[in-house]
Amino acid sequence: MTADPRSVRILAELESLRDNDAPTHGGRVLSYVYDSGLAELDELAAAAARLVQPVNGLDPTVFTSVAAMEREVITFGRKIFHGDQTVGSVTSGGTESCLLAVKAARDHAGIAAGSGSIVVPSTAHAAFDKAAKLLGVQIIRVPVDVGTTAVTVGAVEAALRDDTFLIVASAPNYPTGTADPVVELGELALARELPLHVDACLGGFALAWWPDESLPPWDFRVPGVTSLSADLHKYGYTPKGASLLLHSDRDRHRAQYFATTDWPGYPVVNPTLLGSRSAAGLAASWAIIEYLGEDGFRNLVVRVADSSRRLTKAIDGIDGLRVVGEPVGPVFAVASDPTSGTVVDTHRWSEAVSKRGFALQVQPGYTQTDGTVLPPTTHLTITPVTEQIVDELVEAFVAAADEVRGLPAQEPPQALAELAELLAGGSLDIDTVLGLPSEATAAALVAAGVDPHGGGSGELDMPAIVAAVQALPRSVTAKMLAEFLASFTNPA
Repeated sequence: MTADPRSVRILAELESLRDNDAPTHGGRVLSYVYDSGLAELDELAAAAARLVQPVNGLDPTVFTSVAAMEREVITFGRKIFHGDQTVGSVTSGGTESCLLAVKAARDHAGIAAGSGSIVVPSTAHAAFDKAAKLLGVQIIRVPVDVGTTAVTVGAVEAALRDDTFLIVASAPNYPTGTADPVVELGELALARELPLHVDACLGGFALAWWPDESLPPWDFRVPGVTSLSADLHKYGYTPKGASLLLHSDRDRHRAQYFATTDWPGYPVVNPTLLGSRSAAGLAASWAIIEYLGEDGFRNLVVRVADSSRRLTKAIDGIDGLRVVGEPVGPVFAVASDPTSGTVVDTHRWSEAVSKRGFALQVQPGYTQTDGTVLPPTTHLTITPVTEQIVDELVEAFVAAADEVRGLPAQEPPQALAELAELLAGGSLDIDTVLGLPSEATAAALVAAGVDPHGGGSGELDMPAIVAAVQALPRSVTAKMLAEFLASFTNPA
């Protein structure tokens, strides 16, 4: 059969576009992607997604395959997260799972829309800020211990208010890979008769088999845990996007739903934020779970754990760098070591590592509400395929540190540094900057050498950009980054 020339041309053009992307396989990108190292999983997931391509997950009574697959994925989640009676839903990703966890807790508590508060560690994912904004809820970020980067129970208890309807813990958190004390927070939640959500979106499908007997319980084994989220498209190795949200009982789960018959059309019953939704992520997740089973996941996690141990040990052996906090799973963060005789700026180090063929993720320093500071860090996500390149990574880590040792931290672009000085000195009002129209904001980015219309043709100086994030008010950088991404993805 002769291939359609139009299809050939279109796919060739797509392949050309993909050539400019960061590599999704081989372990070269230590964030965003989760490579199992098993080509057969990619092929299985693609085939499963193709089989359900025309299916609409809106109505599982019409497309009963959706109900059957979701039921089995939830059953698997029940088992590995020790929730014998838990119920839940497959969502489009961690952000949706976290948002629905907040929505379900609010509605189950009978809190009126636009009121109430949630208490989260400062290291909790920004998805909870998004949930609070969309639901009209106040988010109270509690400072974490700067040494362990875990929140303390006392700090959480002190932050609780009469209108608080949810406590959040991370297992582990994204910035440093540290887990919050879920057992103690569960005790607090029970004592105060509040629900506790465990955000295991990042590492849940790795921690479930993590080979460390000293790891405290963090899932439904802990009394007081009422909901848990874990992303299938991370260490479940499913293509984006799929996540699992589980609740400890039926009523809490039902509070997650939106249902109405109060319009002239069909009855609308949505367990998630979406109405019509793809079944591709669900089908791929179901297929991979069927293929791997618990033993398959466990074998992959052992490889991740071994690579994580080797890499953190290597970092601790580099003069001028240190591993931050107390990481317990497949991710960790690297910071400059202030006790060292020589300085290795972590962001310059990250840039030097990237020149050697690896993409790390830089994170800005963060001042907590109590004035304590979490330092600038570099985030690393470890996957099963990392095992194949550990030695090469260690060599790159050491050589990069030697290259930048003693260099000062990167400065922000001059135009943004001048803007920071004007704002800090009071010559310019933050509200004035926030009120600038899109064109003026884009012009400021171009003047700073950050052209959003580059179309991906040039390398972004991420250390300089993160330096600007640290220098400017966070609300200003949020506006600028939103403008950058909107302009980057739209025609000029």
